[in-house]
Amino acid sequence: MSEPSIAPVTADPPTDHSDRSVDRSLVHGIAWTAVVKVFVQIVRWGSTLVIARLLTPHDYGLVGMALVYTGLVRLVNEFGISAAIIQKRNLTSDQLARIGGFSALLGLGFASLSVAAAGAVALFFDAPEVRLIIIVLSANFVLRGIQMLPKALLSRDLRYRQLAWIDGAEAIALAGGTLALAIAGFGYWALVLGSVLAPLVGLVTAEIIRPHRITLPRPLHTIADAISFGWEVVAARLAWYTYSNADFAVVGRMLGDAALGAYTFGWTLASLPVERVSALVDRVTPGVFSRVQTDPTALRRYLLALTEGLAIVTFPIAAGFALTAREFVVVVLGPQWTPAIVPLTLLSAYAGFRSITTLYPKILVATGHTRTNMRFNFVAALVLPAAFVIGARWGTAGVATAWILVYPFVVVPLHMRFAFRLVGVRWGVYARSLRPAIVSTMVMGIAVLGVRAMMPLSWPPLAALFAFATTGAGVYITIVLVAYRDRIARFRTFVRTGGTA
Repeated sequence: MSEPSIAPVTADPPTDHSDRSVDRSLVHGIAWTAVVKVFVQIVRWGSTLVIARLLTPHDYGLVGMALVYTGLVRLVNEFGISAAIIQKRNLTSDQLARIGGFSALLGLGFASLSVAAAGAVALFFDAPEVRLIIIVLSANFVLRGIQMLPKALLSRDLRYRQLAWIDGAEAIALAGGTLALAIAGFGYWALVLGSVLAPLVGLVTAEIIRPHRITLPRPLHTIADAISFGWEVVAARLAWYTYSNADFAVVGRMLGDAALGAYTFGWTLASLPVERVSALVDRVTPGVFSRVQTDPTALRRYLLALTEGLAIVTFPIAAGFALTAREFVVVVLGPQWTPAIVPLTLLSAYAGFRSITTLYPKILVATGHTRTNMRFNFVAALVLPAAFVIGARWGTAGVATAWILVYPFVVVPLHMRFAFRLVGVRWGVYARSLRPAIVSTMVMGIAVLGVRAMMPLSWPPLAALFAFATTGAGVYITIVLVAYRDRIARFRTFVRTGGTA
């Protein structure tokens, strides 16, 4: 495996006009994504509560069975072509049209495959209704395949506000369509047809905002490079999917359903807030990194700034869950969920680190090192499942500990080291970008542990949780604002102006 040459590490020069434009797109993209995600979440929660009163667990169960299959196919349906369009900025209009046609044909192919496999999936679950559900849901593969081109072009052009509109339109269509059909008495078909209506509305919206013709992908060799690029991206995603879900398979197979339930709940609680924050950045970074893919200085600046921002937000959240896991589980979930306390504690410690590691693969993909990224994910897909099997000897705590002990030893020497060499980041410089979050989180942890040590054992869990939360939040915010006020001031200026402070 060849090593990239080390970019010279020098003081970053003043930002020119084009850099400021990318900065504004980054800030506005995160802002628009955040606003729409909050709106979408509110719409989903509200509609789900109403729909759940109109449908039955049986209805949700049938659709859930179908989604086990369609969710896996959707992972590869796009074939990584969107990433190829975003990264390869010299594609001609004719090539883009052929790539769009190739994506549409892929969607049609996966839809046909799903229709053929629907009977086998229904037989596996011993639920005949699942067959027709999968056949209807297979229309989504065609819709997503056609939708890929305009959405990828919007992302490449850094038009995140328009992408947010598309997401919002899909969310409204999904919630409104499903609710209307549930009220009309369609039962589980309300969930199925609502899931088809959403991408249809998204497709129409995308074509209105960013239309582009599509043609048959011939001659195929004219887009072979993009297809090869996309295949390496999707292969990396499959490897990621393998090792990201291997722990659940190991726990369920070796420790049983009760242990799996506790572990899953711990994982969900530990990951949810961190993933919500990381998702805001994940949506924006491919286009931004691609725009500056030939400029190591700009890539370095964005990597360090985003790492510092993510760490400041996610590290205290993760540490807070780890420090208050026992009280949180007892108060919020109830004493029957005490087996989830240990997984929640350990996985929270891992979640903060994971939030900043999502940036490294995006650096590799944006700079065209998709094959290297794929190989690194294959290594993780081999090492981590084996670590989970070994860890399972010590129960769910052992599996969770495998994430903490093994995952960094896969990511740091592979993804992190390679990305650092690409953009010329020194380890000491990177450590300084993490210093505000690490120091403030450590002080917060000491304060919470001090309160715990002085607190009478007779205090009820709710009072203890309130005391820990207020103490931790107050100490963390104070340390960040006082000890690192210069960095916070620069960050505020960056956000307010949409450019480099």
